[in-house]
Amino acid sequence: MIRFELEASDRDTRARAGLLQTEHGPVDTPVFMPVGTQAAIRGLTPRQLAETGARIVLANAYHLALRPGEALVARSGGLHAFMAWEGPILTDSGGFQVFSLPKKEIEPEGVRFRSEVDGEPIFLTPERAIEIQHALGADIIMAFDECTPYPATRELAERGVENTLRWAERCVAAHAGSDQALFGIVQGSTYPELRRRCAEELVKLDLPGYAIGGVSVGEGLAELVRVVSLTEPLLPAAKPRYLMGVGLPEDLLEGIERGIDMFDCVIPTRYARSATLFTLRGRIRLKHRRYRRDAYPVDTSCDCYACATFTRAYIHHLYNANEILGTILGALHNVRFYQQLMRSAREAIVLQRFSTFKREFLAGYAGADPAH
Repeated sequence: MIRFELEASDRDTRARAGLLQTEHGPVDTPVFMPVGTQAAIRGLTPRQLAETGARIVLANAYHLALRPGEALVARSGGLHAFMAWEGPILTDSGGFQVFSLPKKEIEPEGVRFRSEVDGEPIFLTPERAIEIQHALGADIIMAFDECTPYPATRELAERGVENTLRWAERCVAAHAGSDQALFGIVQGSTYPELRRRCAEELVKLDLPGYAIGGVSVGEGLAELVRVVSLTEPLLPAAKPRYLMGVGLPEDLLEGIERGIDMFDCVIPTRYARSATLFTLRGRIRLKHRRYRRDAYPVDTSCDCYACATFTRAYIHHLYNANEILGTILGALHNVRFYQQLMRSAREAIVLQRFSTFKREFLAGYAGADPAH
């Protein structure tokens, strides 16, 4: 089981700094969790990942159940042993992945679809989602929910809330007796009354933590901010709040300002594969010819191995030569950048200067490569 301790609250915003205690070690919040969908962070070994400062990672129960199968992971000693990661792990139940499938049938009992691996029919229920996550053995597991698309009609969003609440109750029943921390997920699309109802009903279940879902499916930053602003105050202050799938630096700061403690996204490693790297002056795309003779590190303020050892010119060469080392160094830098951002935000909250920190960061951060 986990324990969450609130350590500081910013006086001018809802930003907060906390400590999440887990069986596999403590985690300072706010925290960004790198995503290892298939029990691996793309481009990084567990040792390299730990060197970035990452303390907790996310894996996906749905994908791991398809391949290699949760039974094999369990026989290997659980997900921690299987992927050789000593820190805490959170597993997503598969609700978002099911939402992403082109052909699916959503029923009150669960969701029917075909396996992406072999085409075999699958019926994923809340009970099955919990069974898989029990076998994987993560520290934090997620309730099975219905993630509605954007834009969604009120009727569709309401059905999503009904299923999410009904399935959350079934997840709680299936989870009885486990030491893993089960988080509920607030859905409701962009409808305030549906978000409120979903949050209030989930809070009655007295879960160890709560997530806000359905805000990384195309709404844009303005809608994200609006949904988080109306949902976060409905969640218990004494428990961690998790904003699912949100991951540009500017998005993270907006979430932190509104009381969010936990984030995850594939953006750092996905962008690294396309040579897009983050710096305090915005994103740069190292394949661009302007970096061919650039003798500076990716970011002069970064202490990662890539920045301490190599020039932009060298990493530019690696990307253009299709050398895998380019992606490795890019992923190493991007994940470190995100960890440094979280650490700096936390320090600003403790010092009661988060608004100033956010303003100064965004003033220097262009958010796009000036070459484009």
